[in-house]
Amino acid sequence: MIRFNQFSLARGTKPLFDNTTFTLNPGEKAGLVGANGAGKSTLFAVLLGELHADGGDFSIPPTWQIAHVAQETPAADKTALAYTLDGDAALRAIEARIAAASAAHDGAAEAEAHAAFADADGYTAPARAEALLLGLGFTLEQTREPVSSFSGGWRMRLNLAQALMCRSDLLLLDEPTNHLDLDAIVWLEEWLHRYPGTLIVISHDREFLDSVCNVTLHLEQQQIKRYGGNYSQFEVLRAQQLALQQSAYEKQQRTVAHLQSYINRFKAQATKARQAQSRVKALEKMELIAPAHAASPFTFEFRTPDSAPNPMMVMEDVRCGYHAEDGAEIPIVERVMLSIQNGQRIGLLGANGQGKSTLIKTLAGTLAPLGGHVREGKGLRIGYFAQHQLETLRADDTPLQHLARLAPDTREQELRDFLGSFNFSGDMATSKIAPFSGGEKARLALALIIWQKPNLLLLDEPTNHLDLETRHALTMALAQFEGTLILVSHDRHLLRATTDQFMLVAKHRLQEFDGDLDDYRDWLLQHAAEQRAALKAGNAPTSGDAGAGGADGGVNRKEQRRLEAESRQKLAHLKKPLQSRISKIEKEMEGLNAEKATLDAFVADPASYEPAQKSKLTEAIRRQADVNARLEALEAEWLETHEELEQIG
Repeated sequence: MIRFNQFSLARGTKPLFDNTTFTLNPGEKAGLVGANGAGKSTLFAVLLGELHADGGDFSIPPTWQIAHVAQETPAADKTALAYTLDGDAALRAIEARIAAASAAHDGAAEAEAHAAFADADGYTAPARAEALLLGLGFTLEQTREPVSSFSGGWRMRLNLAQALMCRSDLLLLDEPTNHLDLDAIVWLEEWLHRYPGTLIVISHDREFLDSVCNVTLHLEQQQIKRYGGNYSQFEVLRAQQLALQQSAYEKQQRTVAHLQSYINRFKAQATKARQAQSRVKALEKMELIAPAHAASPFTFEFRTPDSAPNPMMVMEDVRCGYHAEDGAEIPIVERVMLSIQNGQRIGLLGANGQGKSTLIKTLAGTLAPLGGHVREGKGLRIGYFAQHQLETLRADDTPLQHLARLAPDTREQELRDFLGSFNFSGDMATSKIAPFSGGEKARLALALIIWQKPNLLLLDEPTNHLDLETRHALTMALAQFEGTLILVSHDRHLLRATTDQFMLVAKHRLQEFDGDLDDYRDWLLQHAAEQRAALKAGNAPTSGDAGAGGADGGVNRKEQRRLEAESRQKLAHLKKPLQSRISKIEKEMEGLNAEKATLDAFVADPASYEPAQKSKLTEAIRRQADVNARLEALEAEWLETHEELEQIG
């Protein structure tokens, strides 16, 4: 168990934690959330023993092995596979023992070390490391390439693979999805579902937190408060608590009314397509959680665009790609046929390297097509956001100077008011942006785009560097944007809430994707399973390796019946613990459902909101969230156990 008791810590003159107390139980998976600068990374440093308490104390089992993702990657000559295997320090230590015993010609010690190697699953380690790398997006060929050949983003994936390879009791992950595409994120979620140890993860990806975590640790006002449930459940519970405070409740009502007006307009126009209905549900969910953001420091909206052409842009047989230094063409996406209609909201799906960004750049006009024709409608105004744009901001200029270049004839006060709506107010509007964080620079880049009132927004990973509050503000603004949108993002919540249809970039082609993000996730998992099966088939012995025998394979009927009986016994032996687990889960769910019904009735009763019932109501709301979270976890475990049972047969 991890236990913090009256824990206090300051960095310099800034107190980050003040007499805070919380616990985390073995096997729990916790999302660590809070504003940037609240102390999330500092808490990781405390757990790793790099920082110590100024007051109070914390304890962690001394035998626990802690794994975390290294921030630096040496430009080593060793292969990606060998680098990943280094994560299993215990196995590497055994290998060193084998080498030392062999060099000393100590047969007994070498035999003992080989036995330890087998007990530590050493013979399967390369296959397990390879599976980690393939899941994180590396090809089989790349696993054999030296670490020094990979770029920064891919080296961070290698560091993640190394951390996952570690035999850890506690796994600390700080923004693990930042360098991953949606395919790798889905794989990582599945891996973490099976991880038996304790997990603490810092992430600004709410769907990732919802999928992986069953506890939320919220950092606010120098306190760490524990909530049972995933991030969405935390938001609902926190919203209910804020709603009990009148000032927060009033602001909540204004937010809900603003959002509801958009939902009503959207419902009136939407078709019954799954994508459209999914988007309405996402917006309705936002309405429910809006109070949790009542204290958000940042909200904004897009300016109403001028009239737009229809179609906005047409691509006919376009080849998207680059020219090599020698002038040779490098096509990435070929034969693109696309007509962008006014009001469309398209999410682009596809793995990294398939060409999503290349297509966006071609649409934005920053990359000339290698062939085909691109026609723009009269009056088209493109707003293009990509990560490299942060690098084009002038470090020695201020936000006000950046905006003044776009609007030299606009009064300074009007420019200041606009920047203030993006949280660049007062001295910050006239401060050089060099020391700004990545999130602040991304916010400024968005503000500069929005000032120009685009009617076609092309956004390539706009949420990188943004915290949860700013992502929420962007999602709300995009949901109400009245122009046309094409979005590339690994943030599934943003995709669900702001797009109506999906297109897939794969195998050098752009095509319609008939389904929603849940269908895409299923498609990814099935595709990954087929790849693993193909890999196993490629390594499996052929029928000619089975040995000689008669027409019945050398096994007579009596022997066949004996083998079948043994097989049935083995199946029964494998099934029994799973069946027992299912019965235990169902019994616990039955008790929790009864408790849930009682709690729901109490919370729904108007009499429960009388002042005299305040403490009882707060406790009931907290327990309601815990029960809902536990039921959800049990249901997932029940389904997973049933799947295991079905696989056994």
